Amino acid sequence: MSSLKSIIQDVKGELGSISRRSFDVRFGLRSRSQRIVQDNSHVAVAVDALGQSYWANMPPELLREVLTRIDASGETWPTRQNVVACAGVCRSWRHMMKDIVRTPEISTKLTFPISLKQPGPRNSLVQCYIKRNRSNHTYYLYLNSNQVSNVDGKFLLAARKFRRPTCTEFIVTLNSVDIAKEGSTYVGKLRSNFLGTKFTIYDTQLPKSGATVVKSRSIRLINIKHVYPKIPAAYYPIAHISYELNGLGSRAPRKMHCIMDTIPASSLEIGGVAPTQTELIVSCPDTSPSTSFFRSKSTHVDNFQPGPLSEPKDEMLVLKNKDPTWHQQQQCWCLNFHGRVTVASVKNFQLVADPDHDNIILQFGKVDRDLYTMDYRYPISAFQAFAVCLTSFDTKIARE
Repeated sequence: MSSLKSIIQDVKGELGSISRRSFDVRFGLRSRSQRIVQDNSHVAVAVDALGQSYWANMPPELLREVLTRIDASGETWPTRQNVVACAGVCRSWRHMMKDIVRTPEISTKLTFPISLKQPGPRNSLVQCYIKRNRSNHTYYLYLNSNQVSNVDGKFLLAARKFRRPTCTEFIVTLNSVDIAKEGSTYVGKLRSNFLGTKFTIYDTQLPKSGATVVKSRSIRLINIKHVYPKIPAAYYPIAHISYELNGLGSRAPRKMHCIMDTIPASSLEIGGVAPTQTELIVSCPDTSPSTSFFRSKSTHVDNFQPGPLSEPKDEMLVLKNKDPTWHQQQQCWCLNFHGRVTVASVKNFQLVADPDHDNIILQFGKVDRDLYTMDYRYPISAFQAFAVCLTSFDTKIARE
């Protein structure tokens, strides 16, 4: 509360268009009828006895200046949560804050959940880490802090592995506790073929026009009064990952080939643009009994074809793992992770668009028994990077 008040007092002094007394009375800083509602980020909101916010009627120019300073003051988490808290005050604050906060490509910051589906920064890597829980086959993505072993890192995404008779499936959600397709936190999935050599990443919302639509495993009939127009009715394949068959086992590195269906190869050129989602469409839980309508067989991952881009002339972005070099003294394959990876593992990889250049798009490596680093950058998002890294955890004999 004190930090927010101090920012407002500074803005009042600079604008000078509103008298101190009228400002305090109008926005409830000295009103006896107000009560303080404080959230987890310690940003307080003054609300009167009727539940109407005094802050909702703040002049737009003053509101923008206040929120801009709050956005600038929170460079990293956990101070970044003040920005999220301000967006939850009221509708006018939310719209204003969404307009102020820039995408990770520009600001290099992850603020709202939609940031996880937007391309990363162009000139730097977003450093994250993945923690694996072997007992329940779950994986958790955290935003990196000063030390990779810090358990207080900012939680981003969670995934759970399910083994099916003909494939392996990873469910990805925004919820670290309830990892399931049901609910409003489900954001996508990863599915493999029977051999574990090919994977497809699915998004729950259309990344851009022209993407291929794939029906879900089951479709449920819902009362027309309870139909939610923003519920994902299908899955949209956004990337395909394949592993070459490896007959040498752990003695040789894996060969990865990633086709990013919705990202044009031209996005890496000067002036190139990658598709950027601006709204996170979440599903709503059913409020009425649902009846199984029919169950359709899911198309096998081997038969999936990459979805077309908006322009036929655009080629899809293809990422390949950077070839390691053989270290004669250590008798092993080596890659330079610049200190981010400390344990040798067949799972470690670096993805590049051009094998002849060191512009790393995604790197993943082991630092402890169940701890891995994940660093990504433009033009892929945190969700896409996390899903690609999950393919390394699906160990199959065919590619080992």
